[in-house]
Amino acid sequence: MPQDVLDRIASLEREVAQLRGRAQIRPAMNQILNGDVVIGEGGQLIAKTPGGQNTFIVGQTPQGDWGVGLGRESGSAALTVGDDVNAANAQMIRIWSRDGEVIMMDDAYADGFLGRPSIPIPMQPTSGRETSSTTETTAWTGATRLMNSVIYASFETYTPAGVTADVSFEDSDGVIESWVANTSNGWTTREITKPVRQTFFDHVNYRLKHSVRSGTGAIRTNCLGIYTRNAFTPAEAP
Repeated sequence: MPQDVLDRIASLEREVAQLRGRAQIRPAMNQILNGDVVIGEGGQLIAKTPGGQNTFIVGQTPQGDWGVGLGRESGSAALTVGDDVNAANAQMIRIWSRDGEVIMMDDAYADGFLGRPSIPIPMQPTSGRETSSTTETTAWTGATRLMNSVIYASFETYTPAGVTADVSFEDSDGVIESWVANTSNGWTTREITKPVRQTFFDHVNYRLKHSVRSGTGAIRTNCLGIYTRNAFTPAEAP
């Protein structure tokens, strides 16, 4: 075989070898310079510490819901979105303390409301907190910017022997609940838990009113506390 043909064959063999080598060289996979990365139909993208703790998760969880999670190097959750399969598919946003408690979240059952923290409503007594009048008298007043979906309030009213009292708790839209206090020489306690009647961040005024219903004597009502909180069940949601 002529030498020039052998040289050409050798040259072709070298080129084929180079092409094969180049085919095995892949670009670095630690950068995305253009386009999207799509996780669909299940699966997760997970970032782990060298110790195996998850610090970032996005995609479908083993429980079947879709969400995002940020974790601390210690392994504790820091922020999660949509990871609570028991919350009626609400896709809640939750911020966690380092010891595993949810310290901030939206409401699982009441869209548009804050879930945690609960918000106390400060109440101030008036000169009518103690009265002998049969005319309705304001005993306590307060106001808030509404954050949560459920209001809780607790009051106690003292009535002397032979005296009964009408008591009512109202917001800007009218009476929330009314009752009769009739404990002889003692206190009648009333606890109220109701869905709020306004929307998130509305300004709401509150008043506790009372009056002597029957008998003669001075009644007195104390405000034991008022706060708003998240809905514990779907039935509590406004």
